[in-house]
Amino acid sequence: MSALVASVLLCLVSAVCYAGAAIVQERVAATGDSGAYAPLRRAGWWAAVAMTALGAGLHVVALAYGPLSLVQPLGALTIVFALPMAALFVHRPVGAAGWRGAFLATAGLAGLLSLTGPPSAESIDGTQRPALAAGVLAAVVLLAFAARWTRRPVVRGVVLATAAGAAFGMGSVFTKAVAEDWTSHDADVAALLPSVGIIALFASAGMLLSQASYRGAGLAAPLATVTVVNPVVAAAVGIVVLGEAFRFGVTGGLLAGAAGAVAAAGVVTLTLQNATRATDAGNNELSAPGPDAVGAPTPDGVGEPRVPGARQPGRCLVSTRSGPKSR
Repeated sequence: MSALVASVLLCLVSAVCYAGAAIVQERVAATGDSGAYAPLRRAGWWAAVAMTALGAGLHVVALAYGPLSLVQPLGALTIVFALPMAALFVHRPVGAAGWRGAFLATAGLAGLLSLTGPPSAESIDGTQRPALAAGVLAAVVLLAFAARWTRRPVVRGVVLATAAGAAFGMGSVFTKAVAEDWTSHDADVAALLPSVGIIALFASAGMLLSQASYRGAGLAAPLATVTVVNPVVAAAVGIVVLGEAFRFGVTGGLLAGAAGAVAAAGVVTLTLQNATRATDAGNNELSAPGPDAVGAPTPDGVGEPRVPGARQPGRCLVSTRSGPKSR
């Protein structure tokens, strides 16, 4: 088995782990309390943390075998796997639009896979790492503060998911750098500790921000945002800083851009499908008859339709008409 094939297989299993973790996180956000630290008291959230850690471990190994510009885009398969898994475990139907979006995302990623060149043996220079970390951390903090001033839950979730995707992407960049340093034996353990600390910081921030993004925004929109922003940040660093490239030069880059657009269209289709479904559910809830409507169940739970003027079971109707007076 070649290193590239092993990297792809590891990415697939990692995406399954991330999809399961996202489903659990969304359910915790939808059914739990609204406090900032409420998920920490839920066993399900810690199960999501464990699945995320497993997916991250497989992701680390995949980065050791494959290029950053390949490994990160394959992470977009998370939302493709999340659809059938959500239908199976939480009984959420996929629908034709969902499968169409999954097909577009898969086709776009297959195009990226066929155009990926050999991995670069270079690593991020030690002098560049603090500047990269500081720049992305500042952007993450600004996005988190911007989300606090956003009123609409879906928009707030997308902003928080953007911050989470940037944090995850930069964590992957530093993970790739540490893996390269370790395999090349250019640095001892003590020299790797600052980069490992940065990885832990970005991974923790990404986990907490992604959890917050699911509050009131559903599953698809935040997850799609994370899966797009994550590879964009990491692949951009891989191409600009590490010198990674696609096959066939400029032509390959243009084809890769087209493949990425197809994959992005699939992700957008999945997001719009979820948004439409949420809107329809809200409209159905608003149009449901209230407890006082004609034909609605009676308050005592008997379930008989209420007809105006009819005597209800177990109730005494007192007439207000004046009858003949008795002598």
